Amino acid sequence: MLDNITLNIIGTVLSPYKEKFAIPRQPGLVTSAKGSIRLLGEVNNIDVVRGLESFSHIWVIFVFHATQHQGWNPLVRPPRLGGNKKIGALATRSTFRPNPIGMSLVKLDSVEISKQQNTNHVTLNISGLDLLDGTPVLDIKPYIPYSDANTDAIASYAQHSPTPTISVTFSEQAKLTLHSLEKTYPELSIFITQILEQDPRPAYKQQSKDEKVYGMSLYNLNIKWRMTSLTAINVISVEIQNS
Repeated sequence: MLDNITLNIIGTVLSPYKEKFAIPRQPGLVTSAKGSIRLLGEVNNIDVVRGLESFSHIWVIFVFHATQHQGWNPLVRPPRLGGNKKIGALATRSTFRPNPIGMSLVKLDSVEISKQQNTNHVTLNISGLDLLDGTPVLDIKPYIPYSDANTDAIASYAQHSPTPTISVTFSEQAKLTLHSLEKTYPELSIFITQILEQDPRPAYKQQSKDEKVYGMSLYNLNIKWRMTSLTAINVISVEIQNS
């Protein structure tokens, strides 16, 4: 039996999520999240993706590159269980795993072929992603509805997608900034709203109100917000970060 296996990185993710905080806990929850996958090396070949544009969704197999150095534990606390109950790592979608490998189902918006310096470059434009910017991609597979969607499947938790219970409002200052960014980021207010509706705070803080002002990095922006009640969030400001 093999003790080790070597895998090649076939692509890298370009994502609006610049840090782990605020990334939705599952793909598809924030449909307005748009990004892309740039194929690399030998896989950066138009023949490799021939026919892929006929599929609406793809599986992305990737590396949890931002957390792999932290190692893993046999027991973890899933957010959907309130962050208090411990269950086995292999019974969760935790980023801390024996091997730091994840999989994500995303919508394939288009397959883009561009030419730079007489070389073709293949980019997969995707949406609904839950991937950190710079995520290394190991493999891509088409989503097959009849086999990948099992309506009889049962989960001990997270059987159904969470229903947003939080309303999101924007301060006048935030509205002015969003208006000025409309051409650069056309659906930015929707994007921010969909993220905050999921309450990205740590699981143990959910269902509780705190006075802390939170910040999250999207694109080159820093968005500051706070809870105004158990079911309401106000976006205080949207600021362009200095590069």
